[in-house]
Amino acid sequence: MAGLGARSVLVTGANRGIGLELVRQLLSKPDSPQWIFACSREPDGERGQELKNLVSKHPNVVMVKLDATSSASIKDAAACVENHLKGSGLNLLINNAGIYKEVALDAVDEEDMINGYRTNVIGPLLVSQAFLPLLRRAAQGSSEKGLSCSRAAVINISSALGSIELVPLTYIKPAIPYRCSKVALNMLTQCQSVGYKEDGILCTTVHPGWVKTDMGGQEV
Repeated sequence: MAGLGARSVLVTGANRGIGLELVRQLLSKPDSPQWIFACSREPDGERGQELKNLVSKHPNVVMVKLDATSSASIKDAAACVENHLKGSGLNLLINNAGIYKEVALDAVDEEDMINGYRTNVIGPLLVSQAFLPLLRRAAQGSSEKGLSCSRAAVINISSALGSIELVPLTYIKPAIPYRCSKVALNMLTQCQSVGYKEDGILCTTVHPGWVKTDMGGQEV
């Protein structure tokens, strides 16, 4: 993340795991963003204490309530961020919030699949749509040419488990809802990359690799 150059960054699922570490990494950079919007479904919950500690020490970090499964919550979060930005745009949106359930092919049910898609696919779609006006504003106001995170970008956190080609190598963890939803997220990102290119918005996925978090569990 060296030389990111983004004035404003928003991270969903920032109260723990990869999202929390992204906030820490952004704060550690010499060119730390003027605004870091750290979003959480329950900012006042027990799991948000570490993020609260960062907020208390860094005035450029703003905790924002955002439930990626709730349209109303997403709209409220977008309004909150726009109010802080005071006319400027959002440079970088990182759709990190997600859920993982270790469930096998013969045990997965309708609810498992719906919950996986609602959070891991529909959530990033709706969040991106809600913040699109601010991303466009950032792209239009930038003097940079081409596509970059310092101009305007959407990064969707995906996984190698969403790779169709790698299934024979990774099937030790079936995780059917997670796998299928990440495949769909990859397709969504490809569509975004084409659909938002003319707006000057970079759209891509990132596979961070295995990370020892509550979601990641033990390495295999």
